[in-house]
Amino acid sequence: MKGIGAIIIGDEITRGKRPDKHFPKLVEILAARGLVLDWTLYIGDDRERLTETLRRTLAGEDIVFSFGGIGNTPDDHTRQAAAAAAGVELVLHPDAEREIRARFAELKFELTDMQLALGNFPRGSRIIPNPFNRIPGFTLGQHHFVPGFPQMAWPMVEWVLDSFYSWRFHAHPSDEAALLVWKGSEGALIPLMRRVEAEFPGIKVFSLPFLGSKQVQRHIELGVRGLPDQVPAAMAALRHGVEELGYAYDEK
Repeated sequence: MKGIGAIIIGDEITRGKRPDKHFPKLVEILAARGLVLDWTLYIGDDRERLTETLRRTLAGEDIVFSFGGIGNTPDDHTRQAAAAAAGVELVLHPDAEREIRARFAELKFELTDMQLALGNFPRGSRIIPNPFNRIPGFTLGQHHFVPGFPQMAWPMVEWVLDSFYSWRFHAHPSDEAALLVWKGSEGALIPLMRRVEAEFPGIKVFSLPFLGSKQVQRHIELGVRGLPDQVPAAMAALRHGVEELGYAYDEK
């Protein structure tokens, strides 16, 4: 199965001027459809770096959502970088032109060449409709490029998923459960974790240490994630192993 990745673009993100909202929302959008995000990259407004990144990801098989940089200001490089990475030229997409002209007609504004250039996409692209203002994004291969504005980007991502990837929704059901192992040592728990994964091939064991605070004592969140029919038995094995090690624990 192809993975799902995200590229989040903008100096305002990488320099800490604005907090990123796309990552948690994309995780939420995917989870509602039984999907998970496999990787995320943050890139500033650097055309060369973005081109190199897209050249690499376009050569792969992952589904990628790219947020930001598709406007016309000097710090917007995504459309140009995508075209360069794919080795194609930027051309005015007829469907994008139709949407842009319709939007400016609705507003009764004069349309300039610069505004129409918002529809210049890499040759071979398809448009992604924008329900907010009709200025579209674009799809190139399995890469889907949307604006940085959340109120535009998130409905566009949902449209892409529902239009092209519904066959993947909930195709691989997954469940998880966990314990809070008080004053646990990851080193002592590693053999148990490996043993449970070996016994249950459809399960991944995870551990999240917490170093402690004035309010909560040191502990490890120890759990399993994977095939729903294996989770109960895997958790039973995990509990038994924690008890054998002499640790106190609580269900999470």
